[in-house]
Amino acid sequence: MKVRTRFAPSPTGNVHIGNMRAAIYNWLFARHMGGEFLLRVEDTDIERSTPEAIQTLLDAMDWLGLDVDGEHLYQTTRQQAHLDAAEMLLSKGLAYKEDKGGTGQGECVIFRMPGTDSSFVDGIKGPLSKAAANMQDFVIVRSNGTPVFHLANVLDDIEQGITHVIRGDDHVENTFRHIALYQALGADVPNFAHLPMIVNAQGKPYSKRDGDAFVGDFREKGFLPDALFNYLALLGWSPGDDREIMTREEMVEAFTLARCQSSAAQVDLKKLTWMNGEYMQKLPAAEFEAMASAELRKAGIDADPAYAQKVFGLIRERVKTVADIAPMVGYFFSDDFEYDEKAVRKKLQKDGVADTLAKVKAIFELLATFDEASTDKALHDFVEESGLGFGAVMAPVRLAVSGIQSGPELFPTMEVLGRERVLQRIDRTVELYLT
Repeated sequence: MKVRTRFAPSPTGNVHIGNMRAAIYNWLFARHMGGEFLLRVEDTDIERSTPEAIQTLLDAMDWLGLDVDGEHLYQTTRQQAHLDAAEMLLSKGLAYKEDKGGTGQGECVIFRMPGTDSSFVDGIKGPLSKAAANMQDFVIVRSNGTPVFHLANVLDDIEQGITHVIRGDDHVENTFRHIALYQALGADVPNFAHLPMIVNAQGKPYSKRDGDAFVGDFREKGFLPDALFNYLALLGWSPGDDREIMTREEMVEAFTLARCQSSAAQVDLKKLTWMNGEYMQKLPAAEFEAMASAELRKAGIDADPAYAQKVFGLIRERVKTVADIAPMVGYFFSDDFEYDEKAVRKKLQKDGVADTLAKVKAIFELLATFDEASTDKALHDFVEESGLGFGAVMAPVRLAVSGIQSGPELFPTMEVLGRERVLQRIDRTVELYLT
């Protein structure tokens, strides 16, 4: 039997990370088993499943590298097949019509549950069962003549030859109904596996209120697709060892449903940010520079390529997301930068700082060369000779040249800025805060 999994979203304009994690698990399982991963767009909600919403879904899948086997199936093209199946169930007495609730709005088609206990072995949760008394008949065609999710979902899985249905555990109750439908339709029942829900720190379903929740949010914030894919894959699954940063190939090789957890998976955005930083470090230099240059352009910074390349080399190890880049390098491209006012009060506006900066400026003016090595030696010598603490010298100098307390190493930063710019910035700082 060739394994076939599917991702069957209902496009609404945004793609939640929970839905995309389900797609990732279906993709990983299919690739691990040498099978096929299919896409079915459940687009029967005409008002919300607009062409734009569908394109957003496809773009998110493409961005994450979730390649699909075969043609996409759109559920709206299958409506007649769904209605024909309902008629067949009616003709066999496996369904009946009823004016549901006595509304007078027309008759629904209702599937007749077989009246027997139901059980199945879930690929993640293990054996599950439900007593017949707790399973009621249910609507499969509405009074307006449109098929309900249960019927359409099962029929389309049969049509696509799906062997493994891997979806969120909010569908466990539906699965008992679906098994009865498969049996009534004379079809093989696929294997089911229900993924744990994704929750916030309070154990509630993770939503936009908790922070970024849609794939597009993370893309806009500068996360890399490989990092988000890696993180979501580990949000409820483990390879069985301590590995966290994994290639697609490694994940495909290691993935099994048996290693998926049955308890809820909690989102940890700090861990995702750390993971993204690890992926940023692995980018080829040319790719990182192209990405960083694009961020500068978006921020309205027109930079000399050779100068920008030096700046990127200084900040690269500190970058966690692409969106960090422009805010991190602003002072390299503008002398009119803002100062960290808290740091100014704590580190600059103190007795003796004006004199210290004046002496540092004089030392820099006399250096034969102005580079990392010469400025490093000059300031260390000054610290030793003056008896001032290292921080009492370096902190004011860093604030003077960048406006902030942290950043790349001070001495290579000053080399990239150049002597003239550094001296001008010391003068500006003294004028603004120390006169």
